Amino acid sequence: MKANVIIIGSGIAALKLAKMLRRDLNVIIFTKSNKTTSNSYLAQGGIAVALSDNDDPYKHYQDTLEAGRYYNNEEIVAKMTKEAPGLIKELLSEGAPFDRDSSGNIKLGLEGAHGEKRIIHGGGDATGKTIVDFLLTQTQHIQIAENMTVYDLMIENERCIGVKAKDSNERTYTVHADHVVIATGGIGQVYSFTSNADTVTGDGIALAYRAGADLADMEFVQFHPTLLYAGGKGVGLVSEAVRGEGARLVTEDGTHIMEGVHPYKDLAPRHVVSQTIYQTMSKGKSVYLDISSIKNFQSYFPTVASLCRDHGIDINKGKIPVVPGSHFLMGGILTNLHGQTSVPGLYAIGEAACTGAHGANRLASNSLLEGLYFGKRLAQWINEAPVTNQIETIARKPKKQIFAHFELPDIATIKKTMMDSTGISRNGETLETQLKYLESYHIDYWLHADLDDLSLEDLNKVFMLICSWLVTKAALKRTESRGGHLRADFPVEDEGWAKRKIILQKKGDRVEQIKVKITT
Repeated sequence: MKANVIIIGSGIAALKLAKMLRRDLNVIIFTKSNKTTSNSYLAQGGIAVALSDNDDPYKHYQDTLEAGRYYNNEEIVAKMTKEAPGLIKELLSEGAPFDRDSSGNIKLGLEGAHGEKRIIHGGGDATGKTIVDFLLTQTQHIQIAENMTVYDLMIENERCIGVKAKDSNERTYTVHADHVVIATGGIGQVYSFTSNADTVTGDGIALAYRAGADLADMEFVQFHPTLLYAGGKGVGLVSEAVRGEGARLVTEDGTHIMEGVHPYKDLAPRHVVSQTIYQTMSKGKSVYLDISSIKNFQSYFPTVASLCRDHGIDINKGKIPVVPGSHFLMGGILTNLHGQTSVPGLYAIGEAACTGAHGANRLASNSLLEGLYFGKRLAQWINEAPVTNQIETIARKPKKQIFAHFELPDIATIKKTMMDSTGISRNGETLETQLKYLESYHIDYWLHADLDDLSLEDLNKVFMLICSWLVTKAALKRTESRGGHLRADFPVEDEGWAKRKIILQKKGDRVEQIKVKITT
């Protein structure tokens, strides 16, 4: 089988790319489950964009850098925030159903770490679903192969020439392409508490690393402060917009835990709020969102209200029990402005990519924006590239087979140990222990092994094992606290680390000096 473009994933970045690719290109989307199972579809928050008279892209740029602890690629941030209004206006002109106020204007909300109201929504707290459903109507000409797990990238002469995939019956397919795009999302499911879709097990990042691509910033994992806490686990996201409408984080006795912690209090950057909740819970106290000040809560937040009802939480009592959980990976596959990776023919967009847009901590509602922006950028690049059909001229060599097979860890154990040792609060001793635990499962073998004969369950285990190891290894290397990376044994930001990026690559890790500017 052949295609011009293979896209792995069906979230907002993948669909924006597919929508904008030339109609004469043969495009195939592979998605691990069905086309609406993605983090994008679950996204309750909105899209950050400077549209009001009081706002401008430079303010959005400044807030993004502040949340990212000035570790961002400022050129990327400047371009993305500047082009954001145009991206939204394009969607509006095509009929995208964003929420409007009583006067018919686009309704703008406030979220954590934003200095202005600049969050647009669709369907109240169902923005991701609204936009993905809309983009699916715009991509009906694209072939979408559902229930297909891509488990290997084919590399010849140091170029990516296609993928191997298994269907739900574990039959194997090989598809060649000029361009292979990873848009699989992050690594949320390697943690026991997470807001992520069940399928988000780090597949794309593990695929790229096995193929020799550079990864960066894997230590920077954002934990969302407020997952609904029921039955001893996080069962779904309670949008940050709830706090934007006035909800406060309190203990059982009503103590406001964010008072005196940060000037923005409950709307402080996510790493600050998550760490405060974590510290409060570590003292044996439960944490709640006090929603008593929000009138008509159910009509404002129908998704959250339904989630509470499904898990026996009575919102009429005015308090929702919450717990922090893995939400977003700021790191990932290192790319340039066009989504190109260090492997020719291989690209990454969305959460799987590390563009530098988010720095050490993503600003709320910049993720859907990033997906739209880089989906468009990559489409423009591919549309202008010649169709080389290079796969026809490559002399393919048989891949070296490795026939040994080692035991794989239990998924629940991976998730628990990651939450305990490489979670919200980390220290060198527990990170070392976790690294040794993960490496006891023969990481080096799984980085090189032929995976053709593995079951879908074992493929999940391999990808989760590799990604857990990558995050833990990077977290151990960065001896400071910054953004989503909290080292209890190095509790403050180190100016020396502000200009250093940890690059993980199969042939050897390195630390790169980067130029960090604060103005544009």
